[in-house]
Amino acid sequence: MPLNLPLNLPLNLPLRLSLKRRTRAAALAAAMLGLGFASPIAVADETCNSPYMSNLIKGQEDYLYVWTLGVKGMGDGSDKLVTLDVNPKSPKFGQVIDQVSVGGRGEAHHAGFTDDRRFLWAGGLDDSKIYVFDIHSDPGKPKLVNTIADFDKRSGLVGPHTFYALPGRMLIGAVSNSKDGGGVTGMALYNNKGDFIRKYDMPTASTAPALKGADGYGYDLAINPAKNVILSSSFTGKKNYMMPLGTLMKEAAAMKQFGNTMVVWNLKAMRPEQVLSVPGAPLEIRWSLAPNEDWAITATALTSRLWLVKKDARGQWQAKDVGAIGDPAKTPLPVDISMRADGKGLWVNTFMDGTTRYFDISNPEAPRQTYARKTGSQVNMISQSWDGKRLYVSSSLLANWDKTGADNEQFVKLYAWDGKALDEKMNVDFYKLKLGRPHHMKFGAKAAQTTAQTTAHVEAAAQVAAR
Repeated sequence: MPLNLPLNLPLNLPLRLSLKRRTRAAALAAAMLGLGFASPIAVADETCNSPYMSNLIKGQEDYLYVWTLGVKGMGDGSDKLVTLDVNPKSPKFGQVIDQVSVGGRGEAHHAGFTDDRRFLWAGGLDDSKIYVFDIHSDPGKPKLVNTIADFDKRSGLVGPHTFYALPGRMLIGAVSNSKDGGGVTGMALYNNKGDFIRKYDMPTASTAPALKGADGYGYDLAINPAKNVILSSSFTGKKNYMMPLGTLMKEAAAMKQFGNTMVVWNLKAMRPEQVLSVPGAPLEIRWSLAPNEDWAITATALTSRLWLVKKDARGQWQAKDVGAIGDPAKTPLPVDISMRADGKGLWVNTFMDGTTRYFDISNPEAPRQTYARKTGSQVNMISQSWDGKRLYVSSSLLANWDKTGADNEQFVKLYAWDGKALDEKMNVDFYKLKLGRPHHMKFGAKAAQTTAQTTAHVEAAAQVAAR
């Protein structure tokens, strides 16, 4: 399990490491060997992460960090990072062991680790604030160490959604803009210290006339370094996602304001090169993690389809509709997907019917649903352990899109998966505990603290080695 130091990045990469940092990284690797490490250290994580992230959890995770939407009148009413103990061998298994409130409600949504896995960045789709939590000093008790409150002013973007780790930097995909709250948006680049570097606009018909179909919409990001590619997907602007779902679905004009494209970017140049037609708001993107396979898959929220992105015989990237998710006529609304580490299986959560589905994607050209279970009245995010034996499901989509009444369940559940059926092992009721609406989930491990401490010693040795 490598540390994944980015020593092989091209020198002409705009997101490149400086010569000083690359030299330091090489010295670090040499120092580690000098200290007796046969190979770089690693601890642990779920399957869907940036390829630049180190310390992936490939064993049993100890903690689940849940980025949670505050609810007025419930607890302190604020968004918060909730930490659950999820190790079955722990006496506190299934319990909330920590919570860090951010002092306000901003539509908590997604979060992502920095490349060194020491910090977790989390954002709000409404107020566009970004919160940085230290999760390595004491993995069971995260600390809020930085609040970036000027994301919109610095970038002109709102709704920071995807936090994607790059070497020493964080690439943030946004879903809207500060000018009109519409779907035209872009990406913002920060360093790991939280300093804004620059933004990259999603292509539109006016800014990139050569790219047929460019609509400027954005949502998720996913990188394949071997193919020098970033894929971006598309959703809708703030005016839509902050509107009650029932109202939105009745407004014909608003329903036309959703993205229908994916963009292929040149990673080295950070330049859009191709626009793929993917009707129906393609959301999460997952590259196959299997060796020597260069394809990605996504699901469209409005049309309930799985789409495959891969190169054709001419070497051009193409998007292909490869199958339905449930009954598209009933708009099950696929919201999150999680691919197995070997690229052979895909989990899909559909919000409206509260169903978790498993697809055999041994042949990605023809996915086959082989299992389904209703896991709640509404379900949203899904996180899968690296070994594929555990599956976490959360309930909340957006504050104004969640169901009401008895169907407004708010939970995090853990299931064991034996390849045949899901077996519920944990069910934490976030409303009962007055925590709010649980959304994005990330894994933590006690070993992360040990690794961080050891790495500090190694870095000190590297500094000596580099002199």
